[in-house]
Amino acid sequence: MVTTVVGSALLILGAAIIASAAVGLLKLPDVYTRTSAIGTAAGLGVSLMIVGVVVLDFSTLNLIKGIFAIIAQLLTSAIGSFVLARASYMSGSKPVDTTVPDELAEQATAEGSKSP
Repeated sequence: MVTTVVGSALLILGAAIIASAAVGLLKLPDVYTRTSAIGTAAGLGVSLMIVGVVVLDFSTLNLIKGIFAIIAQLLTSAIGSFVLARASYMSGSKPVDTTVPDELAEQATAEGSKSP
């Protein structure tokens, strides 16, 4: 009974975190904040859901699979959101005006002033 409640609560919490990221996709001002919201929610939300499934159907094999799945999810969501944001910047998508400092623009300006 306790494992059912805990497992179900973890599944619901993970789904709520992913749903909050969906709201962020609609409400956040630029591609960079949206990417951050999705990357964070994917890492945390999916991890909570995996833990919930392992709690509901516990076995040593499921625990090992769950650990590997969480590690893979955390690595890929972090790297994926970084690469997506970097590609957006390199393709010309500008951040909102409140983004300070814009280190990539400062770096590009410094490199442009060095060339002959």
